[in-house]
Amino acid sequence: MANKRDYYEVLGVAKNATADEIKSAYRKKAIQYHPDKNPGDKEAEEKFKEAAEAYDVLSNQEKRQRYDQFGHAGVGSSAAGGYGGGMTMDDIFAQFGDLFGGHFSSFFGGEGGFGSSSRGGRRVVRPRGSDLRVKVKLTLKEVASGVEKKIKVKKYVACSKCHATGADGDGNTKTCSTCHGSGVVTHVTRTIIGQMQTQSVCPSCNGEGTMITKKCPSCNGEGVVYDEEIISINIPAGVQEGMQLQLRGKGNAGRRGGDCGDLLVVIEEEHDKELIRDDNDLIYNLLLSVPQAILGDTVEVPTIDGRAKVKIDPGTQPGKILRLRGKGLPSVNGYGTGDLLVNIGVYIPESVSSDEKTKIRSMQSSTNFQPNQNAKDKIFNKFKNLVG
Repeated sequence: MANKRDYYEVLGVAKNATADEIKSAYRKKAIQYHPDKNPGDKEAEEKFKEAAEAYDVLSNQEKRQRYDQFGHAGVGSSAAGGYGGGMTMDDIFAQFGDLFGGHFSSFFGGEGGFGSSSRGGRRVVRPRGSDLRVKVKLTLKEVASGVEKKIKVKKYVACSKCHATGADGDGNTKTCSTCHGSGVVTHVTRTIIGQMQTQSVCPSCNGEGTMITKKCPSCNGEGVVYDEEIISINIPAGVQEGMQLQLRGKGNAGRRGGDCGDLLVVIEEEHDKELIRDDNDLIYNLLLSVPQAILGDTVEVPTIDGRAKVKIDPGTQPGKILRLRGKGLPSVNGYGTGDLLVNIGVYIPESVSSDEKTKIRSMQSSTNFQPNQNAKDKIFNKFKNLVG
């Protein structure tokens, strides 16, 4: 999950892009990396699949909402059916052919095959704010039920005095004389095959198209000031140590109205005094006395939401596992709940009194206290299974 690229970055759209903009951006990417245009190019094929995965999530309102709040963790490892790890090109063609009401090729240009489109208007580049990373500690009980956490974050926020423009009031900006407001400059290069034309971000205005003539005194023309904000984080049940949730737009604000970065929330689990986590299962080490193991008993064990009574059968052997189904932690993707595993141990006293020694020796001669081959095989086969 950590190696996946941001879906908005994959399609090259802003985080507030409309459904039509997302569809148009995917269309361009799919045309660019379509296997018919890149025969035998494995890198293009992977980018084609990556774009399909991004579109599958961002074109679905529910998936997009979960992705915007929690990043890749919100849509799980099965996002888009796992294009990168098992689906074929035919699967993608079939799915998106149905999605757009016809053959995949018709989506890319109708009767003429591959189509093209262009958008006019000024290209304005505003720097995106940087991401922030915070750690949030959770108890097992909070992991089990999910929790809302409110944290105070120090970060750059939009300047309220100039409304993030960086200018000291209206009329204190002018159109860039280098790019004439387009945000880009064009370069023409002569080559052996003729003239080649390229575009790059305007160096004078950094792609903004305008320049400030009088800076805002509050932010010194940056459009952002350093402040703190209380942010509410809804953490879903079942998260795990090291998992990273992504709150889009909650990081540092971008200069002069640029997009805000993201807030990356790293999950830490507080150590529990009694329960040990193993994925979605919980483990409790129960230590019995010798009489309890021999005679049986009813004991209480801790659970996430209290305590539960467990029956100990007479003759219980060390290493036996009692399973309390559904008493573990829920899966973060909603696929069931783990169990509570009670691991039985038996306490052997390190020293005994003379009277206790006499009683123990009196039992030593009893055949019932002598291990037989069946008991030996039964106990040691458990260790074989654990090791094997």
